[in-house]
Amino acid sequence: MSSHVARHQTGDPQFLEQRFASRAAGMQPSEIRSLFAVASRPEIVSLAGGMPNLSALPMEMMASVVHNLIMTNGAEALQYGSGQGHPKLREQICDVMALEGIRANPDDIIVTTGSQQALDLISRIFIDPGDVVLVEAPSYVGALGTFHQYEAQVVHVSMDDQGLIPEALQQAISSVRNSGRKIKFLYLIPNYQNPTGVLLPADRRTEILEICRNEEIFVVEDNPYGLLGFDKASPNAMRAEDSENVIYLGSFSKTIAAGLRVGWALVPPSLKEKLVIASESSILCPSNFTQLTISNYLANQPWRDQISSFCELYKVRRDAMLESLEQYFPASSTWTKPGGGFYVWVNLPPEIDTKLMMPKAIVAKVAYVPGTAFYADGFGSWAMRLSYCHPTPERIREGVKALGHVVDQEIERRRSGFQITE
Repeated sequence: MSSHVARHQTGDPQFLEQRFASRAAGMQPSEIRSLFAVASRPEIVSLAGGMPNLSALPMEMMASVVHNLIMTNGAEALQYGSGQGHPKLREQICDVMALEGIRANPDDIIVTTGSQQALDLISRIFIDPGDVVLVEAPSYVGALGTFHQYEAQVVHVSMDDQGLIPEALQQAISSVRNSGRKIKFLYLIPNYQNPTGVLLPADRRTEILEICRNEEIFVVEDNPYGLLGFDKASPNAMRAEDSENVIYLGSFSKTIAAGLRVGWALVPPSLKEKLVIASESSILCPSNFTQLTISNYLANQPWRDQISSFCELYKVRRDAMLESLEQYFPASSTWTKPGGGFYVWVNLPPEIDTKLMMPKAIVAKVAYVPGTAFYADGFGSWAMRLSYCHPTPERIREGVKALGHVVDQEIERRRSGFQITE
């Protein structure tokens, strides 16, 4: 074969498809990432992405933290570090988790590049192709993408306005095992869940933990929003009640700054070595610079007050969204009323397809995420996730008003027999 023909075949999509590993061939971009190019246009009110709002974070203070770090400890900050994470930061992470009732040993913490990397590492060491992962219905799109990448079968477990339903979990476990499949873990976000914003109450947490212990199923507790309660503290973390069967994922993305990309996993001692090995093979070591930036911030700044400032900022935006939904959305729609976090989940009449409706919303200069993004099976076509964390209250009201008008038109069009084509 000539080099010209070889080059032609190498660039041919069908030829490349044959060369990919099976798990790569099925990779698809998330619906949220696909929206970013449109939603980031300045004229669009984006109620889509969950970007933290940094307007409450004093940039002069952060500049001082970084400056002092470089001047006093630059040689260490700019060098390679431990594969498990910096010892001082791991001690400070224990102090942060103590706010939610967790008593932890720094030696059981693995620092990661955001909690998303921790989720990837856990999936890598647990999931074989065809294994089952139990998740909430709906669930975080980033987790679904990770599980799909490792060729897991995702089984959704029903939720209500108080989160995961324990009876539905028991039924799902029985159904999966009766079919001969193997369950590797339950993944859930108990605090101000992404995408629904609901809060799992303490009694359900205990019941879910008991079910998973009895069934010998690990619980992966993803908790980026736990400290972002607006009116009251969230219940103690599930890891506070069970240190042997819960893998806890935390992040500084929502409480300090997402761009620093520092998260962590708190694992039972029996899992630590495997997770550290997996992390080292992936990134060698997490960034010393970002770790020590956060460490110096926690040591020298009023970080609890800063979290309170974020909560006040997000509460005002949450209120603007709920008031606007009440004013501009049809009576046939319903939505969650989150006590913290970033998101509201909206259910529309079942004849509405929010994915097909998206182009009309963009014309109206507003963006959201269709509900199907949060299910592994295409479910949720009548729902949408709205994010209130980043826009100003005025922009939120503007966006919800425009979106409510689009929804009203769509309902009228559907009920009058008009069929929308893609």
